[in-house]
Amino acid sequence: MSLLAGNAFAADSIPASLTGAKGDPARGRAIVANRQVGLCLLCHSGPFPEERFQGNLAPDLTSVGARYSEGQIRQRMVDSRKVNPQTIMPAYYESEGFVRVAPAYRGKTILSAEQIEDVVAYLATLR
Repeated sequence: MSLLAGNAFAADSIPASLTGAKGDPARGRAIVANRQVGLCLLCHSGPFPEERFQGNLAPDLTSVGARYSEGQIRQRMVDSRKVNPQTIMPAYYESEGFVRVAPAYRGKTILSAEQIEDVVAYLATLR
């Protein structure tokens, strides 16, 4: 069963919070910048002057909050394949539909619903 069962979707958006609450932008920033948790900076760059090495494979996050709504950011975090089937971005909150998953990771998500909401809250501030 999908983790998102019962959650309303718009065309390219998940408008409602996965937890029913707003995330914490400070915790979200910490997740984005943490190379052991979100791994965002492996592909993305952004307003992180303290981070020496930032990616250039994906869009700069500097103004992502001006380009996308919270629901659109949430959809891209949950499973960007729904918006772009050719994406290289991992599905951070999906646990089904993958092949060759190590047994220890089967049925698990990369980030929790709370972590997704924290990252969404932070990225929405980037204007």
